[in-house]
Amino acid sequence: MGSASGRAGQAVGYLEILRARHATRLLVGTLVGRLPNATCAIAIVLFVRAEGGTYSLAGALAAVYGVANAVGQPVLGRLVDLYGQPRIQLPAAVLSALAMAVFAFAGTDPLPLACAAVAAAGLFTPPLEGGLRALWPSVLRKEGQVHTAYAMDAVAQEVMFTVGPLLVTVCVSLWSAQTALLVLNVIGVLGALSVVVSPPSRAWRSAPREAHWLGALRSPGLLALLGAFLFVGIALGSITVAGVSYADDHGGDAVYGWLMAGLGLGALIGGTVYGARQWTGEPARRLCGLVALLAVCYLPLMFMPGVVAMTLLSVLSGVFLAPCIACAFVLVDRHAPRGTVTEAFSWLVTTFTVGASVGTGLTGPVVEGGGALWGFAVPGAAGGVSLLVVLVTVRVLAAPGGRAVVAAASENDRNRAVEPRFSSGDRA
Repeated sequence: MGSASGRAGQAVGYLEILRARHATRLLVGTLVGRLPNATCAIAIVLFVRAEGGTYSLAGALAAVYGVANAVGQPVLGRLVDLYGQPRIQLPAAVLSALAMAVFAFAGTDPLPLACAAVAAAGLFTPPLEGGLRALWPSVLRKEGQVHTAYAMDAVAQEVMFTVGPLLVTVCVSLWSAQTALLVLNVIGVLGALSVVVSPPSRAWRSAPREAHWLGALRSPGLLALLGAFLFVGIALGSITVAGVSYADDHGGDAVYGWLMAGLGLGALIGGTVYGARQWTGEPARRLCGLVALLAVCYLPLMFMPGVVAMTLLSVLSGVFLAPCIACAFVLVDRHAPRGTVTEAFSWLVTTFTVGASVGTGLTGPVVEGGGALWGFAVPGAAGGVSLLVVLVTVRVLAAPGGRAVVAAASENDRNRAVEPRFSSGDRA
């Protein structure tokens, strides 16, 4: 009876979010707008191979895109905070799509043009993810709903990164790799357009900010979070490489697909359950517990049992990923200096992406030298270091953020947020 009641409460919590005016449009538009980013690596690889290029070239171009994207996100995020979403998000989406179109039509020869086009596509990828999180407080009425929306957002990202590659393969099988690049980027522009013409996006303005060249990075709490999530990213990136080595010995690509799907399913389950509950207490201490559970759940992967059991372990390893990310969103929101909320969220995305790239590059030699067993030791070690960073900096994370307190009766705090540093002040 209690279980049924809990499930009903979960459903009601998510339905309240989706029924809020503009909420579904913003969520779906952001996911669609981020589709090129979610699918770009596999789309580039398939296109380069279709053009007769080597795997090394395909990997190098995908890496160029990833590095450029990591550089561009916080820069564009800062511009969004300064000039608003429509002026930055839509032009960036169009420029990114045009650059990818140049790559799709020109191919890999000449190579300098291909590298420049791919780099421009990554650099101008709009920071829709950070932009959505900046908009939630202006769309939802209660702080608890915003925290639930953060969790739902994290879950939706997992769905997108699971479904996105399937869409690429469908486009390639129906048409061609070139068409896949073009179609996915056109869809991405339409998603960005849907977001930026919405009333919340057009009305949103960042809070007044103190001029500082470091921007969001002058916040000690944000730096602590970035340090922790760099290692979470390393753990996630290392699993993708160690999983390939395991699959090579246990059935090939199909097994690898099951492992990655299991990881995504675990994050989907964990994020759904986490977001359906109204959490009380200090988010920093909750993050300590979540990161500890995440690190512990990476360790059983080293047992490397049969395919069915290993798939279940991959599900377990993903269960606490989305809750960790959702809890981090709350802390980013708290510690971002006034007027830097989009930039701060973009820095978290960038740090996570860089960590995943480092984990991928680090685990390759480890697997070659010691096999899949040592490859799966990397996520456990990285998770442990992430936990250590959180434990060492927990007082910093638990301290009030760097922005000015917003009075409950302020016209900029229409939600009358319970936590005095909640980002209700970072909106129109």
